[in-house]
Amino acid sequence: MKKIVLTLALALIAATAVDAQKFALVDMDYILKAIPAYETANEQLDQLSKKWQKEVENMLAEVQTMYKNYQTELVFLTDDMKVKREEEIVAKEKEANELKRKYFGVEGELYKKRESLMKPIHEEIFTAVQSVATEKGYQLIIDKSSDMSLVYAAPKIDVSDEVLEKLGYSK
Repeated sequence: MKKIVLTLALALIAATAVDAQKFALVDMDYILKAIPAYETANEQLDQLSKKWQKEVENMLAEVQTMYKNYQTELVFLTDDMKVKREEEIVAKEKEANELKRKYFGVEGELYKKRESLMKPIHEEIFTAVQSVATEKGYQLIIDKSSDMSLVYAAPKIDVSDEVLEKLGYSK
């Protein structure tokens, strides 16, 4: 008899503890697409990326042209001229790779620009999510658009529209 009462008490405590925790979901992709500043920032980044990519491609094309010219003139060049041309080609290729790294590297210009444009937007969204969580008493809000494998989520626990309202945007 004591075992049954103890088991029921533990089950009641566990059910109460689970019921007391509130959680919700947000769809960051949905939220970001609803924010015009995000779309503008993405367009700026795309234009900048294309401009820089073209610059790098032009430099690499120049390297290819230099190499083809070298190949065609190879028989007419002295050993010193060959070495000089090879060094010029290698230097130009190295310059192109440095430019590529400068623009697109881990700490490159594109990364810095993306950080400067996106960070304020992400901070604003985070603040709105925190505000919704505080107001509604959520202990956990999960981003359902992340790489996490979420199999199913009831639409009623998605607070993305509430976050957008906090940010001043409608559905």
